[in-house]
Amino acid sequence: MALALRSVDLVKVYPMRRGPAVQALRGVSVALESGGTLGIVGESGCGKSTLARLLVGLERPTSGTIELFGEAIGPGRHRELARRVQLVFQDPYSSLDPRLTVETAIGEVLAVHALAARGRQRESRIAELLGMVALARRFATFYPHELSGGQAQRVAIARALAVEPRALVLDEPTSALDVSVRAEVINLLVRLQDELALSYVFISHDLATVRHVADVIDVMYLGHVVESGPYHDVLGAALHPYTRALADAVPIPDPVREAKRRVQLAGEAVPTPGAQVVSSGCPYRPRCPLAEEVCRVDRPELVELRPGHFAACHVAARDASVSAAKTT
Repeated sequence: MALALRSVDLVKVYPMRRGPAVQALRGVSVALESGGTLGIVGESGCGKSTLARLLVGLERPTSGTIELFGEAIGPGRHRELARRVQLVFQDPYSSLDPRLTVETAIGEVLAVHALAARGRQRESRIAELLGMVALARRFATFYPHELSGGQAQRVAIARALAVEPRALVLDEPTSALDVSVRAEVINLLVRLQDELALSYVFISHDLATVRHVADVIDVMYLGHVVESGPYHDVLGAALHPYTRALADAVPIPDPVREAKRRVQLAGEAVPTPGAQVVSSGCPYRPRCPLAEEVCRVDRPELVELRPGHFAACHVAARDASVSAAKTT
């Protein structure tokens, strides 16, 4: 299948006035199939939002390339990029101008990209976009503060759809919403994807949500992709110890089973420090209960250990080699 969006060895370094530079991304390569959904998961500070901003052209990478539908995106092509891929932010109230009505906010996008003339044509297009996200025409006159969280996020999605993009990068689009509203927004995104043949990069720390929408999942840790593959493999049969730790942190919606599970995990837990940047070896080594000497010296590469399932772990790679040798 053709790729909608691809990054190759993206590096992003933020220079600091005092102290060492911050490396937010350290050679990140991701691939989004056309019409599919790529889930990006990881804890706060792993580089998910930085990756989102680079993919839509809000920031330029320090090194590496980005390809959109097979074409490399370079300087001077930001407007073309904006027409083909859009970003939906985490907090809709921060992304919407509080001084503009919904009609004006969407109308500005149409005007900048010359997509609808003024007057009735533009009003009709705005009403159509609101209808696509299940909002009545009357919401066009509302200001952001008059909208609920779910309504504001729907407006943000409608604004992103105004340029008729082929891909959306969704940066934790439901984390700022009430639990009761999240399912509605997720169902809306699924419907829009089917109706408009959209491709999604869905960024979240909520594994349950990602499991529901993603075809492929990339797990990020301190600016690296440490595991990648189909969601049922990555979340159901994780190879990397960090991915297993993330999966173990997801609560079970049964209080009795969850209590037993927490007791079991507490008995098996190995005290580990918080996230630490290391100069060599595996980035997860300071927290990994399986770390060996090779993990201190060599940084593991992201390699295919099962069909379509990749992991960057020396221990997992060795175990996969042993299993393969036993079956041959």
